[in-house]
Formats: sequence, C-alpha cells, structure tokens
Amino acid sequence: MRYYVLVKILAVTTIILSVIGFTLVYLHLILGYDVIKYITGSVEYRREEEVKIVGSGSIIYLPLPVFKGNMSLEEAILHRRSIREYRKESLTLHQLSQLLWAAQGITEVRWGFRASPSAGATYPLEIYVVVGNNGVKGLVSGVYRYQPHSHSLVLVKKGDVREELYSACLNQEWVRDAPVVLVIAADYERTTRVYGERGIRYVHMEVGHVGQNIYLEATALGLGTVAVGAFYDDEVRVIIGASENHHPLYVMPVGIPVKPYEVTPQEIYNYIEMNRD
Repeated sequence: MRYYVLVKILAVTTIILSVIGFTLVYLHLILGYDVIKYITGSVEYRREEEVKIVGSGSIIYLPLPVFKGNMSLEEAILHRRSIREYRKESLTLHQLSQLLWAAQGITEVRWGFRASPSAGATYPLEIYVVVGNNGVKGLVSGVYRYQPHSHSLVLVKKGDVREELYSACLNQEWVRDAPVVLVIAADYERTTRVYGERGIRYVHMEVGHVGQNIYLEATALGLGTVAVGAFYDDEVRVIIGASENHHPLYVMPVGIPVKPYEVTPQEIYNYIEMNRD
C-alpha cells in the first residue's frame, strides 16, 4: 500500500514538473522572455535582440510617454486623414516619443505587452525611424531602431537617407519631404514558428493595428502621416540597415501638415441624416 502511494506521488510530481518545464521553455523560446531574470525579480526581462546595440551605435533614451492629451479618441478618429504635404519644420523628441509609444510601446508591466495587439504576444514587428537633417530637434540625422522595453532608440546608421528612400518608394515625394519616416518591418518567423503559415496573416493584421495607432496619435499631436505600401522591399531594407529577416511592410512619413484636415460634428450629422430613409 505504501509502495503504491509513493509511486502515485512520484507520478504526480513528474507531471507537475513536466508542465512547469514546458511552460518555461515556451516562455523563453517562443515568447522570448528571459525567464531566469524574471524569476529573480529583474526588470530586465526582454528579448535579447531588443537590448543588443547595433554595431557601435549609440542609445537615445526618449522622453517618457504622456498618457493624457488634449484630444479625445473620438476626436482623433474624426480628424484622421492621410496627409501628404508637410511644413519644413522639425518634430520634437516628445512628439516622436509619443508616436513610437503608441505604435509599439509598453502598456503592461508583468509580461511587457504592447500598445498594439499581437497574436500570441509574439511581436514580430520592428520600427525603424528615418530622421532627416533637422528632422527632430536634438537628434542627428540617421536611421534608428525603436526599443520598446526601454523606450529608447538605437542608432543603426548616420546620415539623411530620405532621398534614397524616396527613390525606393517609387518617387513618392512625401517620403522625401517629411522630417521623419517610420518604416515598420516584420520578422515573420517569430509568429509563424507558433502558428505556422497562418501566422503570416496575423503579422499583416498586426501591422494594420500599429499603423492605425500611429495615424491616431499623429492626429492627436497635430501631425500628419500616410501609410505607404508601394516600394521595393529589398531596397528599403538595405537603405534602413535592417537585417535580412526584417521585411518592410509599411513606410509612414510624418510631419506637420501644410493644411490639417478639418470637419465639424454637425457636418457628419448632416451627412448621416441625408443618407437615412
């Protein structure tokens, strides 16, 4: 009888340990969390590649994001439009900080979840920031990569590459003329290793979520942007200094609009009433 009880206890213990082991492997290999650091209480649990400095680049810590603005969500949706003409004025670091936080910033501190939804929290997207000459006050021209966990930028390469990017984007002048251009790239494998071929669809859904967040935050900040999808993928990747497994999906120039879009609530009400039976 005692032998039977002992065997049963060992069997249950083995199952529990197997479940714990599988969970730890899943968190580390699939979701990318540094489990050891998390268990020991370190706030540095994050993907290794996200804290790696590219080459000999420097790190720029962005101003901390602000969580309450002057425009409501409803107003931002109302006034959102694709804007292609920008003033020759610089953005501020605060504006860039808010845009990047809205796109991929951290909104949950236990697991490091982000502002945009991601299938299985696999987070396949990377945001590269192309800054032109005098594009952002206090920031030298170049290409930067956004680091969500530390809300910082890592310099990938120096110099204004907007002219080359403009050419790779089929000569769309708003890419050349905007002070800042955000390039959203995807590492598909992060998601497809969990969901297989279906993961490709999930990645494309996710870039749409991120793009809309950028649109709405830009509107709330008095800025304008437009989602550009026509470009030579490989050329864009080389221009921004991205690795071969980072595939560009969106190019989003951002600037201060020459003419902001304006509409009144009453105009919307009138339109709706006109189209009712």
